[in-house]
Amino acid sequence: MSIERVFVAGAGLMGHGIAQVHAAIGRAVTLYEPELARAEAGRDRIAGNLERAVAKGKLTADDRAATLARVTPAADLGAAADADLVIEAVFEDVDVKTRLWSELDGIAPADAIFASNTSSIAIDRLAAAVSEGRRARFAGMHFFSPVPVMPLIELIRGSATDDPTEKAIRDLAAHLGKQVIVSADRPGFIVNRVLMPFLGEAMRAYEEGLGTAEDIDTGARVGLNHPMGPLELADFIGLDVCLGIMRVLHEGFGQDHFAPPAILERLVADGHLGQKTGRGFHAYPR
Repeated sequence: MSIERVFVAGAGLMGHGIAQVHAAIGRAVTLYEPELARAEAGRDRIAGNLERAVAKGKLTADDRAATLARVTPAADLGAAADADLVIEAVFEDVDVKTRLWSELDGIAPADAIFASNTSSIAIDRLAAAVSEGRRARFAGMHFFSPVPVMPLIELIRGSATDDPTEKAIRDLAAHLGKQVIVSADRPGFIVNRVLMPFLGEAMRAYEEGLGTAEDIDTGARVGLNHPMGPLELADFIGLDVCLGIMRVLHEGFGQDHFAPPAILERLVADGHLGQKTGRGFHAYPR
């Protein structure tokens, strides 16, 4: 099917980036938040991203204006009534996501594709919130942050996801210039299944006093040739996000190496979530 109209639910870190990349390839995008000011703030972040691209000579001013003109902020879910593709990028919470999908099920066209940007929650668990006839067109479409830069999409098929839905997402990803990997519907999927135990072990090493945060990160950057150290990466992702994913993994597999480290629990409880709050395993100027 042809995807020309995209409805993105959630205008935060991931949602505004997802909206931006679709608008950049000529799709009409509705960027939704229940409060219009938040949707408009997401559009403003897109404007800032595009302006920086113009300043660096990567985008013309005309292309910037055309891309931004394709993004419409909205506070009414009814705007999904003509969508070809609905992408959900709200908080990583099963109840929040399933309530939203249940509402969208009664609004979006019957042939629309439903895609969740979830980073860890089972697609079948989310698809259970929509009518049985729609589940063949329900899949995971997990982008990586920052969306305009990161070239990967993790495509997750639920037990009911059909081949035409996978093909439509693959075709769209090709237009977006993204590479697709396909994961079975298991906790954490491929990337976070591999990544979170690594981050967790770095956190436990820090908690035990094995090394400073700087030395642990330098060890990974220099010794393992990683572009970013594990504690720095956790701060970048958001410690609350890491905690949520680790809890899903631990619940799903029950193995100790998936359990969130105590220091991560403490930092999140104290409101230290990484770069977005100015403090996590490292401090960041505000």
